[in-house]
Amino acid sequence: MSAVEAKLAEIGLTLPTVVPPLAAYQPAVQSGVYVYTSGQLPMVEGKLPVTGKVGAEVTAEEAKELARRCALNALAAVKSVTGDLDRIARVVKVVGFVASAADFTGQPGVVNGASELLGEVLGDKGVHARSAVGVAVLPLDAPVEVEIQVELTGV
Repeated sequence: MSAVEAKLAEIGLTLPTVVPPLAAYQPAVQSGVYVYTSGQLPMVEGKLPVTGKVGAEVTAEEAKELARRCALNALAAVKSVTGDLDRIARVVKVVGFVASAADFTGQPGVVNGASELLGEVLGDKGVHARSAVGVAVLPLDAPVEVEIQVELTGV
């Protein structure tokens, strides 16, 4: 077990199985020292636990937890191409998309769920640049989607 996975276990989490792509893409690709994930939905055992817009059917607090799940799924996608999460030198960028009700403006707080998980698990290596974007709708009516870019060591 990697040190990153041990840290996940310490906080009560395990890496999920990577969800097969919903269209013509790969969950993650490596290019040189970087791994780029596709947008990760908050899937749990292959299903969305909740659907709808944040600020309407989904609360900001629920969405923050869903963003945390998206980040966990993104780490699983990174491992699927690297074989070892301990190869992460740093998280470079996080992009979070929040399916938002027309009057919802709390996207940064929602995406904090992903950012905080990465910091909790990776420490200083989890500090990153970030965008948090409100959108009209996401695939499968998911409330949140997160993608990450990481730099690797030992490439």
